[in-house]
Amino acid sequence: MHAPRPSRRAVLAGTAATAALAAVSVPGSPAHAAETTAYRWRTAVIGGTGFVTGVLFHPAVRGLAYARTDIGGAYRWDDRTARWTPLTDHLGWDDWNLLGVEALAVDPAHSDRLYLALGAYAQSWAGNGAVLRSTDRGATWTRTDLPVRLGANEDGRGTGERLLVDPRDSDTLWLGTRHDGLLTSADRGAGWTAATGFPGTPSATGQGVTLLVAAGRTLYAGWGDSDGTSANLYRTADGTTWEAVPGQPSGAFARVPVRAAYDRHTRELYLTYANAPGPNGQSDGSVHKLRTTDGTWTDVTPVRPGGTNPADGGTDSFGYGGAAVDARRPGTVVVSTNNRWAAVDTLYRTTDGGRTWTSLKDTAVLDVSETPYLTWGEDRPKFGWWIQTVAVDPYDSKHVVYGTGATLYGTRDLEHWAPEIRGLEETAVRQLISPPSGRAHLISGLGDIGVMYHERLTASPSHGMADNPVSGSATGLAQAALRPAHVVRAGWGDHGNGAFSLDGGRTWAPFATQPAIAADAPGPIALNADGSVLLWSFVHWDGTRYAAHRSTDNGRTWSEVPSFPQGATPVADPADPALFHVYDTDNGTLLASTDGGLTFTARATGLPSGDTQFKLAAAPGRTGDLWLSTKENGLYRSTDAGGSFTRIDSCRASYTLGFGRAARGARYPAVYQVGSTGTGTAVLRSDDGARSWVRINDDAHQWGWTGEAITGDPRLYGRVYLATNGRGIQYGEPV
Repeated sequence: MHAPRPSRRAVLAGTAATAALAAVSVPGSPAHAAETTAYRWRTAVIGGTGFVTGVLFHPAVRGLAYARTDIGGAYRWDDRTARWTPLTDHLGWDDWNLLGVEALAVDPAHSDRLYLALGAYAQSWAGNGAVLRSTDRGATWTRTDLPVRLGANEDGRGTGERLLVDPRDSDTLWLGTRHDGLLTSADRGAGWTAATGFPGTPSATGQGVTLLVAAGRTLYAGWGDSDGTSANLYRTADGTTWEAVPGQPSGAFARVPVRAAYDRHTRELYLTYANAPGPNGQSDGSVHKLRTTDGTWTDVTPVRPGGTNPADGGTDSFGYGGAAVDARRPGTVVVSTNNRWAAVDTLYRTTDGGRTWTSLKDTAVLDVSETPYLTWGEDRPKFGWWIQTVAVDPYDSKHVVYGTGATLYGTRDLEHWAPEIRGLEETAVRQLISPPSGRAHLISGLGDIGVMYHERLTASPSHGMADNPVSGSATGLAQAALRPAHVVRAGWGDHGNGAFSLDGGRTWAPFATQPAIAADAPGPIALNADGSVLLWSFVHWDGTRYAAHRSTDNGRTWSEVPSFPQGATPVADPADPALFHVYDTDNGTLLASTDGGLTFTARATGLPSGDTQFKLAAAPGRTGDLWLSTKENGLYRSTDAGGSFTRIDSCRASYTLGFGRAARGARYPAVYQVGSTGTGTAVLRSDDGARSWVRINDDAHQWGWTGEAITGDPRLYGRVYLATNGRGIQYGEPV
């Protein structure tokens, strides 16, 4: 889940990783051959949509908080405006892996210091992690590249925090890794070494250090690789001598320490546990507290998993997740359940040190009017799922927030809850359409939350996610170029995996039938220019490809198209209803159909091959005007319906391409792409048919990997919509 290069206000440059442990603080910007034109960039409002894995209030500054996400970067809360400010949009193409935030830390003694541990994947194909450090609350950064990988989008991403400022010395930091043990820094994160004497034995497949917490001057480290009988919690009083904490709980219900919170008034440490790191796969868990003054452990689990679920009579299985103490009220703690799908997760709150608990879900009034998609097509929203982070405002005991797999809920009275999500957008975007007419300037196909119709870009779509059927990740989205009110979509649905709209995407109905394979492998879909022919391709999530199917009655009946390359993406000609195109990436061949998708025959051959991410686009209002983005192999164009292609010399690399309204006096639509004319990858625009390009993003607006989709607005010259993989839909306009 998931690049121009990074640089934030001339302090951080996103160069490739330097030598292990070397600090990087590089002024300047990446080399781009295209000149830059000024653009204003904003995020289309949806509201969250992704997993908020961590929230942290600063203990010494009223109204200051930070949030981290699994693939969408980090944010700072502005209490005055009640908005989140993104802090990592400067990370660019080459640093896409760093948009996953494994952990964050603040310095209680220095309110402007902030630290982020970045790295989405610990797999061999991902790059090493990095630590960003700031002395101005994330306005500017200095970077240290790590010699190890982190895993902000892997199992266990809701545990933590794995990064800690030592309360005895603000220059000393600790970082828990998954596969490389415990690291420490003596110079505020500029350099890192393995911690001396830490007893945990790293594993290539384990969780490693799941949390770090200070209880007074003693540090505690949770260990996620216990078998349920061996130690999973260690401590040190001097930073060099570590020991297993005596008397710690054991058993499946306490195998993985998930979160910890220290009550400085009672000097008790609260820990949540589960039998798996989560967010999925947990079926047992517990909550325990340690009185640090004498080493006494107490089981304070609110409800033991394994009872009868009142919702369906089955087993009520779940783990525990978030944990937070109330800094103003001794013995007041909030914890969350996690992976409690049937009975629905909740927050439990105690005011007497865990002797009694109250379920906050039971009295909660949820208001999601600002982000209507959170109803998920039902009458009422759910309290949440994937709740692995909870925070209590240290200056307001009734201000509690918790992260879910889609949003961040908050309350100011422990009863009324609403998303506190303004400014935090984490959608992974898959498809974009800007209609030539109608109320909406944008229709989007999204990961996890299906398709949305954006009447306004400054408010979450009022209809929420497209329903009838409700779907998860969108796999296809298409519009009839000559009848733009006719739109079709494909994705993982609850009552069929394909649907159509006859009012431009405002309302939907499922196809009357679908090919049998559609249930397991919904893929890209195309609609010919007048809406009379549907062409649906099928790809399983594991990459297995299947034969495409065709319908001439809007999905009532389907027939197989044997000559269509299996799993490929069909592209309808925008002017000729009989013409479809498809690019066979296996063989580097362009195929075309002149009979409405009944049969396909090869045209141009010998083109770049071997990558299913190559993308074919058709210029609007023209027949047979095709553009082919082949990543580092460059950009190609055909003006004879794919009979031949010419490489565009002005472009070194092209990842995705789209079109918008032509510039004043221009005869050809504006062309937008994510690509390169020099050495860096950028968002580019051409007003002269790709003879020349201007860069329209800047070093502060890069958003990691942006190679999925881009489109201009056919009604507004200069406006462009850009898909990101974790930072939602970015749209830009000339200044």
